[in-house]
Amino acid sequence: MKISQYFIPTLKEVPADAVIPSHILMIRSGMIRQLTAGVYSYLPLGVRVFKKIEQVVREEMNSIGGNEFYLPALSPNELWAETGRLEDYGDDIFRIKNRELVLAPTHEEVFTSIAKPNLISYKNLPQIWYHIQSKFRNEARPRGGVLRGRQFTMKDAYSFDATWEGLDKSYKKNDKAYRNIFTRCGLKYFVVSAFSGAMGGSESEEFMVEAAAGEDSIVLSADNKYASNIEVATSFVEPVGRKNSGLAFEEFHTPNIKSIEDLAGFLGITDKSKLAKSRLFVVPAKDSKKKNSYILALVCGDDEVSETKLMNRYAGIRPAHTEELMEIAGADAGSIGPVNFKNKDIVVIADMRLQDADELTSGACKNDYHIKNIDLKRDVPNIKYEDIRTVKEGELTADKSSTLRMTKAIEVGHIFKLGTKYAEALGAKYLDENGKENVIIMGSYGIGIERIAAAYIEQNHDKDGIIWSGEIAPFHIHLIYVSSKNEDIKKSADGLYRKLALVGYEVLYDDRDDISPGVKFKDADLIGIPLQFVISEKNMKNDEIEVKIRRTGERERIKSADIFNRLPNLRKNI
Repeated sequence: MKISQYFIPTLKEVPADAVIPSHILMIRSGMIRQLTAGVYSYLPLGVRVFKKIEQVVREEMNSIGGNEFYLPALSPNELWAETGRLEDYGDDIFRIKNRELVLAPTHEEVFTSIAKPNLISYKNLPQIWYHIQSKFRNEARPRGGVLRGRQFTMKDAYSFDATWEGLDKSYKKNDKAYRNIFTRCGLKYFVVSAFSGAMGGSESEEFMVEAAAGEDSIVLSADNKYASNIEVATSFVEPVGRKNSGLAFEEFHTPNIKSIEDLAGFLGITDKSKLAKSRLFVVPAKDSKKKNSYILALVCGDDEVSETKLMNRYAGIRPAHTEELMEIAGADAGSIGPVNFKNKDIVVIADMRLQDADELTSGACKNDYHIKNIDLKRDVPNIKYEDIRTVKEGELTADKSSTLRMTKAIEVGHIFKLGTKYAEALGAKYLDENGKENVIIMGSYGIGIERIAAAYIEQNHDKDGIIWSGEIAPFHIHLIYVSSKNEDIKKSADGLYRKLALVGYEVLYDDRDDISPGVKFKDADLIGIPLQFVISEKNMKNDEIEVKIRRTGERERIKSADIFNRLPNLRKNI
């Protein structure tokens, strides 16, 4: 492709609204332009990269028996209402005002609606279906360029199986395909346990790329044997334990004490593990005629409650609002605890660190008062113990074999074992070999196309621009003709361009006559094609082509007659 005929609007300056490297470089290299908040136009260079990623994805999905579909972005409200997700997504889903339609952020409902009348026998199963399509999500605060937009391209796949063992096989197939995809795309990735969120289901894993620009907080072990999203990460921490002192609990006045820090200061202590921190959650009643129930979560004062861990166990719960606390607990925030709770329809769940602990201090469920010497075993009947705390940097792994560190990462793929949630809601059933009706068992597997490109750039750039390599590089070679009055130089460059194209190399040819060599070289480094070939009068006098490897900056002059023999090796080493 000749640059004189190609639209690549490169920029010298950093765009004012771009902060992270991938966003800055995608705009500066002419891959994308913003249309409005969270919505981007993909320009020819960007389209070329995204299409190459799509092709890698398509090949790997086809290799595991995937069937490619192309489904509409619009789907009817009633389909989403059947699964309950029209309400679950809330404002995050785009709704068409003059039609009962939504712009789909994902396609579980639509694929299941196709499966329902067609996968009616065990003979039709298993199946893996996928499509690569535009998705829409009403992000409140779009940011990070294509990493967090309102319109994006996604490959979402769905498996349909007759048995749970079949789901396991489908899940493993997709897991293998994903590992192949990310490896072929040149990403350094890792896999973490994750929370399924609005998708539902049981087992869930995320494919992550470590990057300072990442929005996900990830926990990794020092020996790289453990990785998890912080939302569901576990660790080993010594329990608080029991003293078996038998001290009676005692209420005491704590005026204007609203936080654990305030309470520790008031008591003159630094160890906050014996101060039980309380968080109140509401479990909404499923029937409007019934009352809500409540969960009081307890953790050590130096820990934080993981809302995600609680939501994993108790679907639909929400944090209690400030104005609800007095009515539910009998006190405002800062004075709530597990003893003397006003509403008796309460379940107290304490973190495992607090199991059977005594001599604790917590709120008295009475403003400006706390209680000391609380014995959870004695004073809180029917208390439950679960892992509900957020892990911290430096803690031991659950098996005590290594320590944990925190990092930021970009999610590029997510796989879920959905189970029967969607099939059951939409009535997708099949007959087994005995003629018995069963619900189809599903899995869901998503990959963000633009996210792969952005994550790659986050891992492969320098001060001058992007450093492409491998299968997703937009071109193999950037051919630069250094402007000269000598027509033979131009003819040599044109001839090399044609020869390279004829033998299958993808070449971006900077044939512009009105641009200085310095600008051409700057553009070449910014765009980041793996190999740069420079044709100049100086080189041609010696019948040589100057070759620069973009990643290392190494330069070498190669005889024109040898260039085609050397090319396979040059490409192999980048």
